[in-house]
Amino acid sequence: MEIGKENKFIEFLKKYGLYMAVGVVVFAVALTFTLIAALNGSVPTGVTNLNFMLPMENATIVKDFSNTELQENATLNQWEAHLAVDLTSENSDVYAILDGTVASIDYDYINGYTVTIEHSDGFVSVYSSLSETVDVKELDEITAGEKIGEASESASGELDLGSHLHFTLLLNDEYVDPNDYLSLQAK
Repeated sequence: MEIGKENKFIEFLKKYGLYMAVGVVVFAVALTFTLIAALNGSVPTGVTNLNFMLPMENATIVKDFSNTELQENATLNQWEAHLAVDLTSENSDVYAILDGTVASIDYDYINGYTVTIEHSDGFVSVYSSLSETVDVKELDEITAGEKIGEASESASGELDLGSHLHFTLLLNDEYVDPNDYLSLQAK
């Protein structure tokens, strides 16, 4: 290497070397945390550990979550993304998956009777196709595993599924696959 070029390289390192070293360290730390999270199979949700309960006992999935592949809705005779999990069980009781506050109790023709519960760390659970008689009121404080209602056929948009729970989970206002948080497939 020529002496002029060597001096320029040394000057460059003196001027920008610290910034380059800090950048490499920040990148290494970020990569380390990403790999640790991936290897643990955990999903960062905040500072608390959440213990999710199942919304129904001994439930069977009759229609699974899908936000990328269209699924047929036989009742409405259309193909659509299914941003929920539909569950059925011999016991129609429906339970809160986490501690939280009942944000709303609603009814509409397509989804039937619906209870929405806000939880910590940005989670919101939505229980649709419930029977008309729900066991909670708006603003009630709910504990995980507490009964909130019973599954029914009130969701006219999914009559072909019979009596079932249409369960939706959101994280920071985005639909997420409940299978990523609940042990629904281990039945």
